Amino acid sequence: MPPRTQAFPPATQRVKPLRRASNSAVRRAHRLQGMEVAQRVLGIDPGLQRTGYGIIDIEDRGRGLKLVEGGILKARADDPFPQRLQTLFDGLEEVLLEHAPDAMVIEDLFSSYAHPRTAILMGHARGVLMLAAQRQIIPVHAFLATEVKQVVAGNGHASKTSVQQAVRARLRLAAPPNPPDVADALAIAICFAVRQQSASAVAEF
Repeated sequence: MPPRTQAFPPATQRVKPLRRASNSAVRRAHRLQGMEVAQRVLGIDPGLQRTGYGIIDIEDRGRGLKLVEGGILKARADDPFPQRLQTLFDGLEEVLLEHAPDAMVIEDLFSSYAHPRTAILMGHARGVLMLAAQRQIIPVHAFLATEVKQVVAGNGHASKTSVQQAVRARLRLAAPPNPPDVADALAIAICFAVRQQSASAVAEF
């Protein structure tokens, strides 16, 4: 089975986008000030067996977002752990070489986990994914899942279905991105776009 599966090509149907809602948008955007403006952003929802990825183009000085590609990087559950990491690395490297994003944004780890082993294993996956970006000299940013949901869906504890619908609306798609891993990855990229636009507005002010 190939490591990379493109799951969600662009759609043409336009729908009314959701309004952004985040009282702390400007405050949190400060951390992006002074960095080069990214026009093509790759979002990553890391996982050991299924890693979602989503690429968007930021147009019209941040006021327009366009879907480029979304998909899944798959690793076989019965493969040795180092081989699973290699599969994720190779799959992401292929995406990076093909689409040349200006920035990669990956979901951050929680500060605490009920099962610490989960965090350790996820850390390995995030590490090889970030290394793939570093090898291409692509800046890497991270957001917590709660911040992504707050920015994109207006609720830091939004359900996966709500995130899918919010992503559909913001990208003006005919249908919600599926599977949810792709929607989550696109949401991460959208969160970056919103924060970057806020940072630009602060700089201009």
